[in-house]
Amino acid sequence: MKNTDKRIAVILLNFNGKNLLERFLPYLMKYTDKKISNLYVIDNSSKDDSVSFLKENYASVKVIINKKNLGYAGGYNEGVKNIKADYYVFINTDVEVTSNWLNPLFNKMESNSNIGACQPKILSEKNKNHFEYAGASGGYIDFLGYPYCRGRIFNTIEKDYGQYNKEKEVFWTSGSCMMIRSNLFHKLNGFDKDFFAHMEEIDLCWRIKRKGFINYCIPKSVIYHIGGETLSYLNPKKTYLNFRNNLIMISKNDRFINLLYKIPFRLILDIFAAIKILINKKSIFHFTSILRAYLSFITFLPVIFLKKRNNKLNYIKLKNLIIPFEYFIRGKKRFSDL
Repeated sequence: MKNTDKRIAVILLNFNGKNLLERFLPYLMKYTDKKISNLYVIDNSSKDDSVSFLKENYASVKVIINKKNLGYAGGYNEGVKNIKADYYVFINTDVEVTSNWLNPLFNKMESNSNIGACQPKILSEKNKNHFEYAGASGGYIDFLGYPYCRGRIFNTIEKDYGQYNKEKEVFWTSGSCMMIRSNLFHKLNGFDKDFFAHMEEIDLCWRIKRKGFINYCIPKSVIYHIGGETLSYLNPKKTYLNFRNNLIMISKNDRFINLLYKIPFRLILDIFAAIKILINKKSIFHFTSILRAYLSFITFLPVIFLKKRNNKLNYIKLKNLIIPFEYFIRGKKRFSDL
């Protein structure tokens, strides 16, 4: 039998986040089971004094320093090369964990070897009785690749009444806090570094499913997430990365024949989204970010086709559901309405 000591590596990725480390690291230190886990911080070449702060105040935290800022995807890929554990937990620096947050995730993974990755229930740190945008109580994607969650569809975020407290298989787990089998992570070559940030966890979870594993949400584990700390939700670059990476993701993971009609359909819907963003945010920059996302996607097509050719994973059928239609036409704003 394997020794259960230190089988989990709880890993934060930091970039100029000293203020977040000061605020949220005490919760991790207090509520993380040290008998089964080690705590790591991968620093993405911060310019503030994050590293000196850690070394002076948290000597037990293992610090790994990347030579440059590689983003979320590349930063984790590079940093974990120096970490040995059965499970990795990727957790954001703007997360407040709660008592006994880690063990339910670990116990579920131990009890079912078919689970590739799992996440806790994610509530908003700013409004603690509501779900948080990035993951809520587990993530899904529709037929066209639009992501949504148990507890959040587009910008409609539900209040948490315990309505999604059942453990459930989901399509994707949130990058703000996800546990994954380390050997599976490496077999899949980790996150796609070309994403830099945003959607890389959904892409990874899609590949996990294509590998024959499943993803799960374990609501018995609860965390609070601020969100938008690396890139503000108001930042046009976030809009650009979300649209560009989503197009790359579906092109990598869906069948080529499906892309011939899905991408044109997506273009029509995303034009409407761009106009809506222009009207609501009254900012030309978010509008042009979507246009730039499509231009970047087009230039990226040769790389995508190379990735598809080299990827030997099985294709999986997506749920026959189009979220923009359900949300905007049929008025279904809650996950339970679908």
